[in-house]
Amino acid sequence: MSVSLLAQNLHGSEIIKIAGEINELKRQGQNIANLTIGDFDSNIYPIPDQLKKGIIEAYGDNHTNYPPADGMLNLRESVSAFLKSRYELDYAPNHILVSGGSRPLIYSIYKAIVDPGDRVIFPTPSWNNNHYCDLTCAEAIIVETRAEHNFMPTADEIRPHIKGAALLALCSPLNPTGTMFSKKDLEEICDLVIAENKTRKAGEKPLYILYDQIYSQLTFGHHEHFNPVSLRPELKDVVIFVDGASKCFASTGVRVGWGFGPAHVINHMKAIVGHIGAWAPKAEQVAMAKFLKNDVDVDSYLTKLKGNIQNSLTTLYDGFQQLKSEGFNVDAIEPMGAIYLTVKVDYSGKTTPDGKVLKTATDINFYLIKEAKVAFVPFSAFGTGEDVNWFRVSVGASTLQDIVALIPRIKGALGKLK
Repeated sequence: MSVSLLAQNLHGSEIIKIAGEINELKRQGQNIANLTIGDFDSNIYPIPDQLKKGIIEAYGDNHTNYPPADGMLNLRESVSAFLKSRYELDYAPNHILVSGGSRPLIYSIYKAIVDPGDRVIFPTPSWNNNHYCDLTCAEAIIVETRAEHNFMPTADEIRPHIKGAALLALCSPLNPTGTMFSKKDLEEICDLVIAENKTRKAGEKPLYILYDQIYSQLTFGHHEHFNPVSLRPELKDVVIFVDGASKCFASTGVRVGWGFGPAHVINHMKAIVGHIGAWAPKAEQVAMAKFLKNDVDVDSYLTKLKGNIQNSLTTLYDGFQQLKSEGFNVDAIEPMGAIYLTVKVDYSGKTTPDGKVLKTATDINFYLIKEAKVAFVPFSAFGTGEDVNWFRVSVGASTLQDIVALIPRIKGALGKLK
């Protein structure tokens, strides 16, 4: 039967496809370490106790009807105070939109700004921008990034594409790499956007920035999170932020995200989110509003969460560096933020024990699934070519002991290749 052109051309999530194959292997009795999904195992990383209690209490108080389409006022007030204290960003509650996680926010940004045929610039690898371009019939302008620059885009890489574009989609810390913008690099991109917008005529749509900072509370060591508005306040009217509780409080299933930006964009986003019913559950909003006000509980939870995630990432990074020192053709970029490690397993052209030649990153990944019982996500799932033998490794669903046990298995599997 006929369906729309959009439905025919829209691709499903490559990560979910990989996870489906892994789950099938598990059903067959195989024990696969699944480091593919950007999520948390709630038994390893439970949400904050105070937040959980608040959610239960809110349901007990019968907060089970529709919330306001733009979010509970007390939550938007709490988010406003949170942004001020954590980032020194000044956004009033009417400049904040609450939704069921960050995806509706990203979708509504695209729908509020991008017309069919408009050009949207985003780096590769990056998460889902290609799919949002499909959903809005935008022209995807893909900026290929480099390992030597931690797979973060630079102003020089963006510059050739910026003339006439409608949206520049950025993320830091970046999904899938866990790497971050330096202050200098982000400043140069900001200055590029400022210069471009000065060339546009009165009444012409400016170049907007979608800035996804959902992982910004999860940074490690000396690495510091930066944002465009703090660096260049004159950009405040063209930057729309994507943020929320999903990652920093390991509460992906709680579904409370918040976006903020100029009122003339946020107001249109409110209408879009309202029409698709993508608001966060009311009880969860009530509980989150209370939790965000308690700096002691927030800081205590973040300290513990970040420490555990950093231990897992650093252990995995050290393991790959040890393999590299032993002559294996692997590498990894140091942990900076989020729950991801970027690793290289460059074994294209090698032959498996059963005589199969590994031609692509996907081939390498499925070889590791079979022989090392570990699953990563090739960067090809985030828009790169299949010849890019870099992978995202997500540690949110694994214990430190799980991570330690992976390295010998990977070593053994790679050692069998010829």
